[in-house]
Amino acid sequence: MNALPNTSTDPRYDAVVRRDAAFDGQFWFSVATTGVYCRPSCGARTPKPQNVGFHLSCDDAEDAGFRACKRCHPRGESPKAKMAAVIAEVCRFIETAEVEPRLEELAERAGLSAYHFHRQFKAATGVTPKAYAAAHRARKVREGLSGGETVTNALYDAGFGSNGRFYETSNAILGMTPKQFKAGGKDADIRFAIGQSRLGAVLVAESGKGIVAISLGDDPDALVRELQDRFPQARLTGDDPKFDARVAQVIGLVEAPGTGLDLPLDIRGTAFQQRVWQALRAIPAGKTLSYAQLAEAIGSPAAVRAVAGACAANTLAIAVPCHRIVRTDGSLSGYRWGVERKRDLLQRERVA
Repeated sequence: MNALPNTSTDPRYDAVVRRDAAFDGQFWFSVATTGVYCRPSCGARTPKPQNVGFHLSCDDAEDAGFRACKRCHPRGESPKAKMAAVIAEVCRFIETAEVEPRLEELAERAGLSAYHFHRQFKAATGVTPKAYAAAHRARKVREGLSGGETVTNALYDAGFGSNGRFYETSNAILGMTPKQFKAGGKDADIRFAIGQSRLGAVLVAESGKGIVAISLGDDPDALVRELQDRFPQARLTGDDPKFDARVAQVIGLVEAPGTGLDLPLDIRGTAFQQRVWQALRAIPAGKTLSYAQLAEAIGSPAAVRAVAGACAANTLAIAVPCHRIVRTDGSLSGYRWGVERKRDLLQRERVA
């Protein structure tokens, strides 16, 4: 048994008091007065700290003379893991359904009430079942249009009952009309320019709605090619002197990342990605959060992987400050534009 002299100050005891399922599998606790050991999320009455010990495994607890709790079954699959498997199965069902399933149908499939299922689904995925279905349909539209389907066929194959339902959200999802997307951004006007900063080359691109890309790199030509790959048929204008002021503003942000960027942004992504990016923009300069803390901030504590994916999908360096996300232990995680650039940005923000 691995118990501390003063268990009440042990952070593991706090997890037991909160019945925090996030710690299931990381440790187990035993109760001297009952002779049982449990997982942290056990719903039994909270024991007094002086009666609690901690263990690294079930075997460790049993070797110390404790028996498994019959309420939380610490050797079995955790309730959190079971629910995750149920939600994953429902997600696959949504993805393969020809039409969007009703909430009641999904809840029945999960064996839960509609209310409880809705809460569990959002906690696990970060979005509601309806938003998940919409995001999946939008992805199918993008794949269909990119694969050469007609706009009408792509919309109906993705499960949209009418063109109008999709066109209401098409600009937010695709960043342009479906026909423009199918044509690689044809007829879309995007201005861009490249400047130099202490972090290397900086490419800034702007649509009619606002800044659509801020990219960092060592090779200016590579940055331009990446922009062209995103919008192969758009009208890219790279010699507009009036746009130089925009680039200067962004480079100013690179040099002093704590100043903020008061520019319109053309943020394109799913509803969940936009929630994550909005939360990133709310992190003060000089501060960092872990992926888990960011998931907590958007009200979806179980959606850590989805949050990490949204950070990786960000195309607006610094303006949407995904560089302020670190690992739980404070070490630097990956960064689309290089970990060294991430380290530089964080160091400058801390001393500003």
